[in-house]
Amino acid sequence: KTASGTSAKAQQAIQTALNKLGSPYVWGAEGPNQFDCSGLTQYAAKSAGVNIPRTADLQYQQLPKVAPSQIRPGDLIFPDSEFNNGSPGHVMMYIGNGQVVEAPHSGAVVRVQPLPKSFHASRWS
Repeated sequence: KTASGTSAKAQQAIQTALNKLGSPYVWGAEGPNQFDCSGLTQYAAKSAGVNIPRTADLQYQQLPKVAPSQIRPGDLIFPDSEFNNGSPGHVMMYIGNGQVVEAPHSGAVVRVQPLPKSFHASRWS
């Protein structure tokens, strides 16, 4: 781990996701040139040698939860505004400094955004 507590795997995944900035969002896409939200997070984790579930819902349910105050770069962020009946409708990856990388929605591209104010989180790295 680095001084900041970020694992080498998390750093690799973040770099992979950031290398995809500008790639188009396509529902159901898993890369390497188009992504949906969970396709991007799965692709990034896989680049670091870790297999995580394919959908945002399963990434939330099957990975260890992290308190919002305890997040570190690489963690998966599930905005509360996108929850429906207890299931997340969106996932992003925390990259540090209050920012996330995400594949947002149809018509948009992979981008960096501010961390949502209210969210759940899980850790794979």
